[in-house]
Amino acid sequence: MLLEVCVDSVESAVAAQAGGAGRIELCANLNAGGTTPDDALIREVRKVLSIPVHVMIRPRGGDFCYSGSEFEQMRAAIERVRTLGANGVVFGILDESGAIDIERARLITRLARPMSVTFHRAFDECSDFIHGIDDLKEVGVDRVLTSGGRTPIAANVDVLRQLVGRSRGAFSIMLGGGVTFENVSRLVTATRVEEIHTLSAVLTDGTHLVDKVKVKKMVDLLQSSSLQSHS
Repeated sequence: MLLEVCVDSVESAVAAQAGGAGRIELCANLNAGGTTPDDALIREVRKVLSIPVHVMIRPRGGDFCYSGSEFEQMRAAIERVRTLGANGVVFGILDESGAIDIERARLITRLARPMSVTFHRAFDECSDFIHGIDDLKEVGVDRVLTSGGRTPIAANVDVLRQLVGRSRGAFSIMLGGGVTFENVSRLVTATRVEEIHTLSAVLTDGTHLVDKVKVKKMVDLLQSSSLQSHS
């Protein structure tokens, strides 16, 4: 069972690893949902971590329908993060109808290889989740980060279970967006996912810094939940 922690600083990245996280998602501008971090941050985080570092590829906050110039920025960012030692990239791109932009998503995915590829919570804005899963099978991503829709994740268990089943054999579903200490065990047991993404649950109270003690608590809960779901 793997815990991915979203971070925006070297300090938080170190704390996430110390607490037992299996991977980090590195972002800037978390108040806007995360954008591509600068090269200096990627370089420094990569120096001090031994766990995988997946880098957000997002030119701005807001929606996920990008202009031609914004798409070129995403492509250029992928080339940069590869040279800086990133293990993976995280992106999402939709068309004006709210569907996965298959052509552009496929281009991003191919450009990113051999790095790992995550399609992020832009998926939760899809007009049709089942169609979206099938589109991403064509794209060839490694995982999809989702909360199961725009409603709170705890209310989306049935949808998430369906998405896990639909994606099986093609890519993994990683749950994120509202995962808490109170709901994580139920979510893992009900969906049988193998990856959880978190941020707010593991922050030091009143700050934007990750608390390694809270990360360790989440890791322990995940291990216990995974054993129960597979017993």
